[in-house]
Amino acid sequence: MRRPPSNGEAASEGPGGWGLWGVQESRRLCCGGHDRCEQALLQIGINMMALPGGRHLDSITLPGQRLHLMQVDSVQRWMEDLKLMTECECMCVLQAKPISLEEDAQGDLILAGGTGPGEPLQLLLKRGWVISTELRRIGQKLAQDRWARVHSMSVRLTCHARSMVSEYSAVSRNSSKEMGQIEKLLMEKCSELSAVTERCLQVENEHVLKSMKACVSETLSMLGQHFGQLLELALTREVQALVRKIDASDNIYTTESTTGNLFSLTQEGAPLCRIIAKEGGVVALFKVCRQDTFRCLYPQALRTLASICCVEEGVHQLEKVDGVLCLADILTDDSHSEATRAEAAAVVAQVTSPHLPVTQHLSSFMESMEEIVTALVKLCQEASSGEVFLLASAALANITFFDTMACEMLLQLNAIRVLLEACSDKQRVDTPYTRDQIVTILANMSVLEQCASDIIQENGVQLIMGMLSEKPRSGTPAEVAACERVQQKAAVTLARLSRDPDVAREAVRLSCMSRLIELCRSPSERNSSDAVLVACLAALRRLAGVCPEGLQDSDFQQLVQPRLVDSFLLCSNMEESFV
Repeated sequence: MRRPPSNGEAASEGPGGWGLWGVQESRRLCCGGHDRCEQALLQIGINMMALPGGRHLDSITLPGQRLHLMQVDSVQRWMEDLKLMTECECMCVLQAKPISLEEDAQGDLILAGGTGPGEPLQLLLKRGWVISTELRRIGQKLAQDRWARVHSMSVRLTCHARSMVSEYSAVSRNSSKEMGQIEKLLMEKCSELSAVTERCLQVENEHVLKSMKACVSETLSMLGQHFGQLLELALTREVQALVRKIDASDNIYTTESTTGNLFSLTQEGAPLCRIIAKEGGVVALFKVCRQDTFRCLYPQALRTLASICCVEEGVHQLEKVDGVLCLADILTDDSHSEATRAEAAAVVAQVTSPHLPVTQHLSSFMESMEEIVTALVKLCQEASSGEVFLLASAALANITFFDTMACEMLLQLNAIRVLLEACSDKQRVDTPYTRDQIVTILANMSVLEQCASDIIQENGVQLIMGMLSEKPRSGTPAEVAACERVQQKAAVTLARLSRDPDVAREAVRLSCMSRLIELCRSPSERNSSDAVLVACLAALRRLAGVCPEGLQDSDFQQLVQPRLVDSFLLCSNMEESFV
């Protein structure tokens, strides 16, 4: 938002040489001295303005005459100046002013700022977002039978579609025949939608309107399909150009800029990541990561790869170009910066995500797993920041899901000691997201019998007890969910480790049973999470089997003795007591 210039600050000039803050300028001129008037007149460029009589101010030399000009009635002066200047900003505001008094009229979409030449990608994304939002809104109004709004929004949708087609044609290269055909179909459907909704405004018979509503809905659906096809074709074309540019470039600045553009596209969602993977983006980025001349660009390229590999197509392409081997080389090479190795760890975390079924078929990963796991444990141990530790520990956590052999490797590498020591370092472990990764690794390693002795030796039971009390700081949904996962996995870890009597006795000594009972009986302590409740009931029953004397009779009868499902139903329906 603009602000008026301060006392010692010159006003910025607007259209026609006038200061944008003309009122303040006039006041300063009227109350200023003789010399100050001369300076101000020059400052605002008023000598560029023509007078009504056709004379120009540059022919007036006397200061007194200049002062006389400012004594003319201000409204008359403004009327004369209005002929010679245009306040573009004010006109834009007036055009954007909603006329409709409906409550949703304030939400009418205006595409802010014109997209300059050479920015077809941004143009497509902006127009695409606007048109898809308009389509969704028209569908909502159609469901409510608000025909006046449906028609007005259909007209506006046609304008947006026409603008997208014409603007993209102006800034892009010659479009293909296929794109031209889809553009034609899109505009035909837009015209058809506007025409049929206009006819609906004239119809009062409900039965006729009902049949026409089905026609509008079908037209809207077809329009959405044509729009999606056109947008995908246009985006594919732009992605191809970016990938070719990265692939052919030997200039570090060009590669950096183009890679940055590609990364920005990955942030637009999975559909664009699929297009990038399909058009060779993964291949081009790994080519960058294999050239020493581009070493300073490795972090940026790896960050982009991690984003692309959130879809199966990206992981398939990574497998084809031996991407895992390249990641292993980067992680095990100490000559690379910590930032580079951290970004490589992020790619490993992404491609081993248990949410991607395709990762189970990464045959090349098994060949390099030992090297990668060793390098990740070392990165956790030497991490200089919480972000680096989070990326490395997330990769390790996903690998423990990937293959049980990884847990045995971690045990041999003393990973439990490394992780538990890091928990006391606030510089590395300072968020529930990081503790979520640590407790995930511990939970998966706890299936190994020899893990229990290492946990006791490193005071791990006390750490797990603390995780049962994990609380969110900000209260954001993401952080609350992370805290729930920490509590659940801590209870699972405790239940698994309590097979060992020494661990169970240590847990009872640290009052773990009291905390588990509190989590079961108090929904607010577990954020009413059923997953946490089930895990806590399982852990409590395991501890009670080893040390039953730690329970009161009422707790034993309600939480341990019944079937698990009965205890779950009792606790999940339990009302909190505020007495």
